[in-house]
This record gives sequence, structure tokens and C-alpha cells, in this order.
Amino acid sequence: MLRQSITRPAVIANRALCQRSFSAVAPRMGEGDTGAPRSGGAASSDSFTKREAAQESMYIREKELEKLHNLKKKIGDQRNHLNELEEHIDKLTKEQGGASGRN
Repeated sequence: MLRQSITRPAVIANRALCQRSFSAVAPRMGEGDTGAPRSGGAASSDSFTKREAAQESMYIREKELEKLHNLKKKIGDQRNHLNELEEHIDKLTKEQGGASGRN
């Protein structure tokens, strides 16, 4: 009985020590952090880093070109629509006997 009363609190105390965190602040990682920093710091770059940066740049460039193409297409559609409206206005003014000498 005496042996159980001594060993049981010691086991409970050891279990609590193993589960307890000794840090006052929990470590936080930012988005994209993988853990350990590179050996040469941020300035060092290897072939993988260069290739990854090049692929990312190409992807961004392709997306920007695609957006630019879509914008040019929209501008063309708007110009066609404006030309149709202008022709319609000219037709209406001629039918009503308005001034045909527009600029």
C-alpha cells in the first residue's frame, strides 16, 4: 500500500512532464514555409530555384497575354458595335431628311 501511494503520484507527474510544452509561445509558420532555412540564406539560389522562378514567370506571362488577348477582342467587339450604331444613326437621319454632312 505504501509502495503504491509513492509510485503512483510519481508516474502521474512524469506523464504530465512529458506532455507539457516548455515553450511560452507556440511556433507559428507562415504560408509556404517548409521549416529550415537554406544554408546560404535568401541570396543563395540553386538550379531548382532558378528553374522554379523561370516557370512561374512564364506562367504569369502566359496568363497576362491571355488577358490582353481577351481585352483586345472585347475592344474589337465594342468597335464593331459602335460602327453598327453609327450606321443606324446615319440611316435614320437620312430617312428623316436630316443633315447628311456629319463629321
